[in-house]
Amino acid sequence: MTQPWAFGGAPPADDSSAAVTLIDGSTFVISDAAGDVVAERPHGLFVRDIRVLSRWTLTVDGAAPLPLRVERPAPYAGTFIARIPELRDDAVDSALLVVRRRYAGNGMREDVTVHNLLRRPVRCRIGLVIDADFADLFEVKDGRAAPPTDVARQIDGPELRLRRVRQDHRMEAVIRIDAADGEADRDGVHCWLNVPPRAIASTSIQVVPVIQGVPLEARHPAGQSVDRSVPARLMQAWRLGSPVVETADPGLARVLRNSVEDIGALRIFDPLHAERAVVAAGAPWFMAVFGRDSLLTSWMVLPLDSSLALGTLQTLAQHQGSRSDPATEEEPGRILHEIRFGPSASLALGGGSVYYGSADATALFVMLLGELRRWGRADHEVRALMPHADRAMRWLREFGDADGDGFVEYRRKTDRGLINQGWKDSWDGINFADGRLARAPIALAEVQAYTFAAYVARARLADEEGDAGTAHEWHRRAAELKAQFNSAFWVPERGWYAIGLDAEKRPIDALSSNIGHCLWTGIVDEEKAEQVADHLLSPDMFSGWGIRTLAASMGRYNPLSYHNGSVWPHDSAICMAGLVRYGYVDHAQRVADGLLDAAAHFGHRLPELFAGFDRADFDAPVPYPTACSPQAWAAAAPVLLLRSLLRLDPQLPGDRLWCAPAVPDRYLPLQVRNLRLGPSPVSIEVRADGWSIRGLEDSPVLVTRTARPPG
Repeated sequence: MTQPWAFGGAPPADDSSAAVTLIDGSTFVISDAAGDVVAERPHGLFVRDIRVLSRWTLTVDGAAPLPLRVERPAPYAGTFIARIPELRDDAVDSALLVVRRRYAGNGMREDVTVHNLLRRPVRCRIGLVIDADFADLFEVKDGRAAPPTDVARQIDGPELRLRRVRQDHRMEAVIRIDAADGEADRDGVHCWLNVPPRAIASTSIQVVPVIQGVPLEARHPAGQSVDRSVPARLMQAWRLGSPVVETADPGLARVLRNSVEDIGALRIFDPLHAERAVVAAGAPWFMAVFGRDSLLTSWMVLPLDSSLALGTLQTLAQHQGSRSDPATEEEPGRILHEIRFGPSASLALGGGSVYYGSADATALFVMLLGELRRWGRADHEVRALMPHADRAMRWLREFGDADGDGFVEYRRKTDRGLINQGWKDSWDGINFADGRLARAPIALAEVQAYTFAAYVARARLADEEGDAGTAHEWHRRAAELKAQFNSAFWVPERGWYAIGLDAEKRPIDALSSNIGHCLWTGIVDEEKAEQVADHLLSPDMFSGWGIRTLAASMGRYNPLSYHNGSVWPHDSAICMAGLVRYGYVDHAQRVADGLLDAAAHFGHRLPELFAGFDRADFDAPVPYPTACSPQAWAAAAPVLLLRSLLRLDPQLPGDRLWCAPAVPDRYLPLQVRNLRLGPSPVSIEVRADGWSIRGLEDSPVLVTRTARPPG
């Protein structure tokens, strides 16, 4: 059986180009442009990795409405507008307008309103054909969901109950139609609506999933105002608290607005901790907690909101490894790769839901904790997570470095696990310049860079606590790792860092974007930084739209591959942040311009990835066929671009802020209001003749109007 995290293919492409996805936390629904969930397509209502509905098709008097328009007022809400033509041979006009308003959240609510456009009353039958297969999300995702024969159907007046038991998972869907004469039958539910001339009539249908006998609490209960629902209030609060950008370039403003909207939509709230949010990896197939994705995303959006970083750290700490289990790759102190709830994951993990096969999430956990404190999060919140940080540090030194050579390596412990366990985790993602695949155990360049940053972060946290001994120890280890890395990973005859070391400790000499992550963390020796920067912006690596994951001259380069030549916006944004850190502003501005130009061709919303073809080859970036959108770290990438262009770098526990905007002229004047620096909302205005910052006038924070030194 294909394991969820080891799936090497791509999500199925809907044969309709107009699939509509609504999301709320771990609930999402995919339909066509008419609002129908079509069983033969990768559609459905999904809740906690289970497809609760596999068919949901509307008819009016037996006819399918003809779609006119789709509106998306919120990430969780969709309005489908359609018409029913007048049923006469000579009729050319529409008789009825049918409006379906759908709301996702712990199930689904759909309000169906019929507008009678005629001068006579109409009596019409509203019918919904409904089915459920309760397939695992990954069965749908890789095309293995077969029509089941064991789904029980129970009818009780206006209520239809569908039930299936699989691998000890008991799933149900309760569908109830709210109408005076509403009824359920073997096909679904239906009712009759009497609509006066030039008037409207409505009915509402609620879908409540029942998991292991426990019904989920509907987030949009029938009969209650949607404007006061929990998702509506959360999204409104998120929008009001987010920064506002005004710029001469309307494209930049739109990209940043979409980023704010998408990050807000991808948040998942812990039902046991209502204040705790963590960002899911991406819609629709990755609406789950991923260690690496959630950590990097919340790091990038710290200028928007530090509560995402705090919630991510708290959630990952709750699931931090405590024992050694080869089946799940859990080890004491290790931070998870992903959490899943469906039968496939549970079967693969012996009844569990957490998989730990990540080489980098543990270092990123400590790195983010240090950054969170630098951005002014309360000392007691950070201190509560320190024991988890120290357990993570022990994993880095012991389990992560199993052979004691000073580097963190990975090799999967089960044939059900990921072959590659860095961010390029496809089976062929780590390869030599000639195209040969590297053999594990593998020490990745960016994993050493993150580990270095984790050591530095832990040392700074100890400094702040007045623990000079611990601070000295981690500063010493960081210096040793930096020296060792620059010796072992540098490939002098090529002038770049290896992507990793293989099982024989040989440098894996492919030129990849991973070296930009090394700039980002500061592990790169300054005398080598110029060569790294120039390689990243060379024609071999820079497509004109962004930085390729693998150089075009490498053996496995393919511009339409997942990790071997495509462009990932988050990856390019991290490289850009690294270029800024080492002072290569012109290089960084080229990357920012390329990504923002690319975004304009994707509706001002950066996708998960796109093809690595050169900008001179085509007028627009070529889409990757099954890229997620919205996707968390792609949505966060413009925020990191903005922070990098502002060269905004706080050290709030030391009452220090570095800021030295290096914004290209095309975006000027630029004003950013309501940036979050600790408790203070800050505004920055950049003009051609200078810049100013407001909001720190009554604060002890000293603003240093230069870039922060790379070390």
